[in-house]
Amino acid sequence: MLEWSDIDTVLFDMDGTLLDLHFDNYFWETLVPETWGARVGLTPEQAWQELGQLYQSMHGQLDWYCIDFWTKKLGIDIQQLKEQWRHKIAVRPNVDVFLQGLTNIDKQLFLVTNAHPGSLRLKMEHTRLDQHFHHIVSSHTLGLAKENHGFWQRLQSHQFFDPQHTVLFDDNLHVLRQARAEGIKHLFAIRQPDSQRPPLYSDEFVHIEDFADILPTPQDTKLPV
Repeated sequence: MLEWSDIDTVLFDMDGTLLDLHFDNYFWETLVPETWGARVGLTPEQAWQELGQLYQSMHGQLDWYCIDFWTKKLGIDIQQLKEQWRHKIAVRPNVDVFLQGLTNIDKQLFLVTNAHPGSLRLKMEHTRLDQHFHHIVSSHTLGLAKENHGFWQRLQSHQFFDPQHTVLFDDNLHVLRQARAEGIKHLFAIRQPDSQRPPLYSDEFVHIEDFADILPTPQDTKLPV
């Protein structure tokens, strides 16, 4: 499926790839509508109907991922609410083992996420996954969402990597398409980003069921030129 000897750099998304997307889906689709609805006098169902339409209009924009934007828009402290529910943040199966396996064969590891820096900090504090990465990048620091034109080229100029010897794991097909358009050679989607929802199916990219399925061995080192 993947020749690790041909890979120098591994790029990982965070939510839905390394972490169970259930936390984020629950937070934005249940908890935020309930909290905001109580503030403005709407039932959770009414609040979700309004917010669902607003979410849809914002998808793919950097503000969609911005805690500061939603705090101002809704009048509720999104960061504080995330802190209160951090116990629902969970790492997907075999992630730690996979990251350690890649470290053992000297791959350069990037965490590249659309998450706001506040959310990124919270999740790294809770999971301690940050210890595995050489570079951690929030798209907010680059001024573009990962699915926006030019993001991956901007990332490459910010932290050099060779797209022909790079693999990206991401649960967002729009992100994977943009990465492909900007020259990243090896692209993998995630079969079940949210453990509480059905698996996803698409013929466009190879889907990873479990990172244990592609765990490298000490023999998977860079071959001499």
